[in-house]
Amino acid sequence: IPFFTQGSDQACCTIKELDVFNRAREIKVDPDKPLEGVRLAALQARKTLLVPTPRLRTGLFNRIVPPSGATKEILRICATSQGIKEYSVPVGLDGKARVDLVVVGSVAVSEKGWRIGKGEGYADMEYAMMVSMGAVQEDTPVITIVHDCQVVDIAEELLDDHDLTVDYILTPTRTIKTNCKRPKPQGIIWHKASYVSYEMLEKIPILKSLRYREKQTGKDVTLQEERSDLANANTPATLNEVAIAENTRPQAAMGSAQMGQHYVENDSLNPRLGGSGMITTVYVGNIPPSVRVSELKCALREFNATPLRLNWQGAQHRAFLDYKDKATAESAVSSLKGLSLGGNTLRVELAKNQRNKGQV
Repeated sequence: IPFFTQGSDQACCTIKELDVFNRAREIKVDPDKPLEGVRLAALQARKTLLVPTPRLRTGLFNRIVPPSGATKEILRICATSQGIKEYSVPVGLDGKARVDLVVVGSVAVSEKGWRIGKGEGYADMEYAMMVSMGAVQEDTPVITIVHDCQVVDIAEELLDDHDLTVDYILTPTRTIKTNCKRPKPQGIIWHKASYVSYEMLEKIPILKSLRYREKQTGKDVTLQEERSDLANANTPATLNEVAIAENTRPQAAMGSAQMGQHYVENDSLNPRLGGSGMITTVYVGNIPPSVRVSELKCALREFNATPLRLNWQGAQHRAFLDYKDKATAESAVSSLKGLSLGGNTLRVELAKNQRNKGQV
């Protein structure tokens, strides 16, 4: 997102003249350098400030929390990228955010409110995720701040259903109310959103968690890539599903697991926990009483984190997952980070007390 030194502060300060800013209590502002002045204005006005985590790697938002009695200089630091790291707490999909105003950066924007970003889709994705978590409403205003030269004509055919539009454009010399009639994204359209790919799901655990949630509610979460993959019955994904089906045949033990008793299942494709004996265990905690082992197993398959062995301890609201080595276990932890079941975000980490193969 281009940063312009001439007029940037002036454009950002203009936001304080807008009623939508003065009425807002909770504001989401992108971490781009040109929006630093908006973040400062929000903090100075004692508004709740949410900033997306960089590339959504560790969650959805950071809520900026200045220290008690913060001076103007401290608030200025809080508005910077360094301050976002030092003075913030994470907000995930289960957060109770109620965003009254959204401020995004742009590469270019038209007076009609049509916006072009960097092309990676993060602003569109973040807005769609806010819709899914109930953080924004249809009438939540969206503002962008740009230099005058970034206001250009944009052909409508360049836009897609998942592209975010803006209601206000602030420049060093102008305040433009777009009166844009094009609908904003109403959640992630999984089969159309070009920014959602296998690779993106692996990089962004919270996106993968959202996809799993929506799949559980019956929503079509097929990706563009998957539609072409499904045409080939011999794709790795299809073979993996066959392996998973084989792996989950024993259903008789499920009844005792659902009653909260201990339940251990071995991977039928890996009858021995063989190898070097360096089995690595992952701890899964904060499991709600209402969640069954079958739901956890389904999530593990969905996130490509199927273990060699699953030790379910429902009465203690936890489970232990055994993997063949530390690298596989760490990959599973990364994939499952941010996973929510039954309304709880699960605690997923390497188990503190690792066991050798013979001690299982």
